[in-house]
Amino acid sequence: MPFMKKIIFTEKAPAPIGPYNQAVLKGDTLYTSGQIAINPTTGELVTTTIEIETEQVMQNMKAVLEAAAMTFENVVKTTIFIMDMNDFVKINTVYGSYFDEKTAPARETVQVACLPKNVNVEISMIAIL
Repeated sequence: MPFMKKIIFTEKAPAPIGPYNQAVLKGDTLYTSGQIAINPTTGELVTTTIEIETEQVMQNMKAVLEAAAMTFENVVKTTIFIMDMNDFVKINTVYGSYFDEKTAPARETVQVACLPKNVNVEISMIAIL
């Protein structure tokens, strides 16, 4: 059987700016690309505060999940890349508001040297249908 995958795309999240897709569905598993705080309507970065930036990232991720007929309840794994670990509590508060703590996904959070467009946070997810 050939390797079959479905490309997930929605105009409600930022369009890819390189050789990648917003998400790929293979079987029942969705692999998302990292989302940053780009407003998909204006194309502008939303980085007023770390909380507002994280909210935009999570809204972008919500749109990608919905395009694959999923919600945050389907998420089994997340990766959070942040520029400054001192922002962790604020990022975690916004991120946590999207999940039920009892069924929250596995996660790692990593401080990095630089992120695309010099944003402060990027989040990717794996979800299961």
